[in-house]
Amino acid sequence: MTSTFTAAAAGFGTGLSLIVAIGAQNAFVLRQGVRREAVLAVVGICALSDAALITLGVGGIGAVVVTWPGALTVIGWIGGAFLLCYGALAARRVFRPDGGALRTDGAAAGSRRRAVLTCLAMTWLNPHVYLDTVFLLGSVAADHGPLRWTFGLGAVLASLCWFAALGFGARMLGRFLAEPAAWRVLDGLVAATMIVLGAVLIAGS
Repeated sequence: MTSTFTAAAAGFGTGLSLIVAIGAQNAFVLRQGVRREAVLAVVGICALSDAALITLGVGGIGAVVVTWPGALTVIGWIGGAFLLCYGALAARRVFRPDGGALRTDGAAAGSRRRAVLTCLAMTWLNPHVYLDTVFLLGSVAADHGPLRWTFGLGAVLASLCWFAALGFGARMLGRFLAEPAAWRVLDGLVAATMIVLGAVLIAGS
């Protein structure tokens, strides 16, 4: 029992340490949470995607992917270009606000479909996600032998807890972002994050 709990706790801690780092996915989830737009769908996509990738990593698929190193290069170029475009749009909102402040009914303008597609791209077109979940978590899980799936379960739980807290907890920032000027600051941070990460992905591909 103690060994099982220790493996699960190790998975939770390792997974959380990798997920909490500032990145494109977290910045997007935060913005959707503050806008209260398709939050459940976005959180679900992020958590389920991580669960699928962690499962592949624990199952040893990382060793297979290594035989096709060109795949991550292609993903890096596509993902980098996507982040640069998204960053440019966020930067545009800084100088030409779209009225992003929360409406009185608690909902924000925008398309659920667009949010879902953007979230999928943020998740699956980022090679760092594969490196963290499939390769790194997978290799650490292997060290736990027969308890590797317990370790993986802990990592999956960490992902679910983090994205739920980030997405649904972000609404508490609503009162601080009731004015367009505050949204300019948020969009400026999102733009900087996306552009820098996009450039890093392309440069490292």
